[in-house]
Amino acid sequence: MHGSIVALDRVDLRMLAILQQEGRISNADLADRVALSASPCLRRLRALEDQGVVTGYCALLDRRRLGLDIEALVELSLEKRGGNMPADRLAAAVAAWPEVLECLALTGDRDYLLRVVVPDLDSFSRFVLEKLLKLEGVADVKSSFVLQAVKRTASLPLDHLSPARA
Repeated sequence: MHGSIVALDRVDLRMLAILQQEGRISNADLADRVALSASPCLRRLRALEDQGVVTGYCALLDRRRLGLDIEALVELSLEKRGGNMPADRLAAAVAAWPEVLECLALTGDRDYLLRVVVPDLDSFSRFVLEKLLKLEGVADVKSSFVLQAVKRTASLPLDHLSPARA
């Protein structure tokens, strides 16, 4: 069902809003918050997981407390003529690099945008020189360092969705 829009009612939307903020909430507490008993709440949650609406759970970590002091946005352009690196080869390379938190294919002047986290400038330099620039088909790399995260969220704007009528 990946890629299809799933019809969600008000209870589903409320469950998702709570889970986005409190991923470790117990089923009993979630059920209380959405005015359901535990069994129907768990059935709904399992259905949301099975439908691919809930794709996983994770802990959000403070990168700086872990010594990952540099965050960079890296714009990547591929060669446009002959020998262009196939997207699947780029995807495979990027998937193997733990420094890359996100890789987005873009429209416009650049082909990809990578969000990269490393301990220091030396590590970033090695990443660019030994990994990015060694990929066949890479034409240009431009980097910007993040000075401050003004807003960062993993929560989707569910209040913009209209609940389906049950």
